[in-house]
Amino acid sequence: MIKAILIFNNHGKPRLIRFYQYFAEDMQQQIIRETFHLVSKRDDNVCNFLEGGSLIGGSDYKLIYRHYATLYFVFCVDSSESELGILDLIQVCHCCSIFIIIIKVFVETLDKCFENVCELDLIFHMDKVHYILQEVVMGGMVLETNMNEIVAQVEVQNRMEKSEGGLSAAPARAVSAVKNMNLPEIPRNINIGDINIKVPNLSPF
Repeated sequence: MIKAILIFNNHGKPRLIRFYQYFAEDMQQQIIRETFHLVSKRDDNVCNFLEGGSLIGGSDYKLIYRHYATLYFVFCVDSSESELGILDLIQVCHCCSIFIIIIKVFVETLDKCFENVCELDLIFHMDKVHYILQEVVMGGMVLETNMNEIVAQVEVQNRMEKSEGGLSAAPARAVSAVKNMNLPEIPRNINIGDINIKVPNLSPF
């Protein structure tokens, strides 16, 4: 099971953090710092697997990561997952598991949705990035690894948001329609015998 997904930049600043196991906030910050320390000091040509840090389970957990430009994508998984779907991938090394593919799919989906994703996209479109991640992983379990399926769901979500945007504009259209209606003018003074009643102007326009 995936315990955490961490994305941080080359300076260790977190850009997306998702824990699937409870940790107090101060412990989360320590885990992020320790994880960054572990992966940032490794050369780019070494294996993308290493044991989890002391704060997140040591040898019982694995950190699986990829370094893309200014960002580190790190998956922390327990030992039961590290044997899942072991693949013989030429591009990295023989111990690569399906999680390398999941990271690759996640990054390529971000690339497709943001047209060459960069660190700023993660900062200014955090809600969309979380939605894409939820299409791939939810509750620590992998849901989808087909990028085309993920992108299709994202496009459906985008259409729904545009549709809701149209609904949210409805009150403004209703106000405009009322303004343009030809309503008879309300009399401002009503005389009843010796009593003169002045009607206040109640129009909001």
